[in-house]
Amino acid sequence: MRFRLGRRSSPAVRPLPPLEEAPPLEEAAADAGHALRAPSKLHAFNRYEIKYLVDRSMVDELRHEFAARMDLDAHAARAGYGVWSVYYDTPSLRFYWEKIEGLRFRRKLRLRHYGDRFTVDDDTPVFVEIKQRVNRVTQKRRVRVPYRQARELCDQRQMIEYPWTGHGFLEEVLGLVNGLDLRPVAMTGYQREAFIGRDADVGLRVTLDHRVRGRDRDFHFGAEAENRLIIPASRAVLEVKANDRVPYWLTDLTAKRNLSVVRVSKYCQSVEAFGRAPRSVFHVPEEN
Repeated sequence: MRFRLGRRSSPAVRPLPPLEEAPPLEEAAADAGHALRAPSKLHAFNRYEIKYLVDRSMVDELRHEFAARMDLDAHAARAGYGVWSVYYDTPSLRFYWEKIEGLRFRRKLRLRHYGDRFTVDDDTPVFVEIKQRVNRVTQKRRVRVPYRQARELCDQRQMIEYPWTGHGFLEEVLGLVNGLDLRPVAMTGYQREAFIGRDADVGLRVTLDHRVRGRDRDFHFGAEAENRLIIPASRAVLEVKANDRVPYWLTDLTAKRNLSVVRVSKYCQSVEAFGRAPRSVFHVPEEN
């Protein structure tokens, strides 16, 4: 029986604005990470996401299975690439608690950088992103701006110059930051391997995230600060992302490996690992 992710919740999803064609990327920006391939200045998309925790001893077999049926992300290379995020929340951790309580509509604001964080300076392109959940559908809206402008918007709470196509989104970000008194709360980073679907599986994306780390201070991407493992090194996070359905072969694969869906959140894991909130039932415990 084909496993399909329900469509009934789709009407509840808020429509997203039309996207314009993107200008060519400069050579310097091309190395910044896979997300810089955004099809427009305002990159917006909806999808379903399913997460699993897998033992590192299983990763080689999974990688082989994915490589046989999917294409390696062009920017992933063999060792993958770094993904670094700074999450914003209220003084009372509203976004954290909305996730823990499983609210049908919830969202979070973050800055994200793809690649080596030690190369980040004021001019490095980063993403300002709102990720939200509407029933079972995950929505992302984001714009790419120089890191200096991202901090002006989210930390200094100042509107920045941007083409009209993204201005409404930036007003929403500034409204959230000012209205909810948002500030940086946690940082996460990990090494990601990414595979993309081909043929009948176009729209499918599978990622394996290794060495998931975090910190609770010094939130500049390029800071000389220590990061700590927030998920044991013996575990990787497998994420399946699909526009509509998960194919037979992938559901069969997860069943054969006895993988169970989990509600792990890297942001929540970081908050709990550093004692900002009690450890929830979803917390992945450290190894003894």
